[in-house]
Amino acid sequence: MEISDKLLCLFSADVTIEDDKYVVEVPRREIETGSVEPGETYRVALISDDSDSSSQDESSSQSTSSGAPSEPQPPVEEGEIRYVEVEDIGKQGDGIARVERGYVIIVPDAEIGERVKVEITEVKSNFAVGEIIEEDF
Repeated sequence: MEISDKLLCLFSADVTIEDDKYVVEVPRREIETGSVEPGETYRVALISDDSDSSSQDESSSQSTSSGAPSEPQPPVEEGEIRYVEVEDIGKQGDGIARVERGYVIIVPDAEIGERVKVEITEVKSNFAVGEIIEEDF
């Protein structure tokens, strides 16, 4: 399957019925990470879950034991080196870069438009922190 470079986020959700329409809920983390803005219009693609029954049983047991379906893992790991471009400045004055699925990397002491090489120093479910190790690569 070909995935567009315009993909902002990727998550699993149930389709529910609400009055005379079907609803797909966007997880709060997709709004909070800045990949999706409330009030904007987006194209949505629905992909069938064609997994076999044994993997469905496994995922069902995982979701019932934890109380929620498993979340997608962050696309970066602590200690990983990444080349990023700072797109924005956060409320605390730190640089904001985005990588796969709109995942945010906070880059302290960076300015908008800077392209930097960072080492990931902290990873959370909806953002990571990267320390600059080389500027303007």
